[in-house]
Amino acid sequence: MQHILIVDDEENTRIGLVKLLSQIGYRAEAVANGFEALNYLTSKTVDLIITDINMPEMNGLVFLRELNTTYPEIKVIMMTAYGRIGSYLEAIDLGAVDYLNKPININDLKSVIEKMFQSPEGNVLVS
Repeated sequence: MQHILIVDDEENTRIGLVKLLSQIGYRAEAVANGFEALNYLTSKTVDLIITDINMPEMNGLVFLRELNTTYPEIKVIMMTAYGRIGSYLEAIDLGAVDYLNKPININDLKSVIEKMFQSPEGNVLVS
């Protein structure tokens, strides 16, 4: 069973995504920010991280940079309510496999996750 970590400062988002992902067959857990996620990863492994971009303390892009230095093999999906082309390009340049706007469309999220786990390289973005 694939293990997904949700990183988001909004508690309702964390609770909702963990519940949804668990219902569709994934092992899902959540933390509130990038620092907690990096600490979590020192003792547990995950197959995918879904992270918000706009978070206090350590935003999602800084978290992705930090993640790449220690855990470059972990796939990341970025999500934000404040989508801008600059953050999209930076996230993709840093290796995010996809970028979703909030509110998250559940069918889109499911589709992205399924494609990512089915793809040998874990890539889902189409040029």
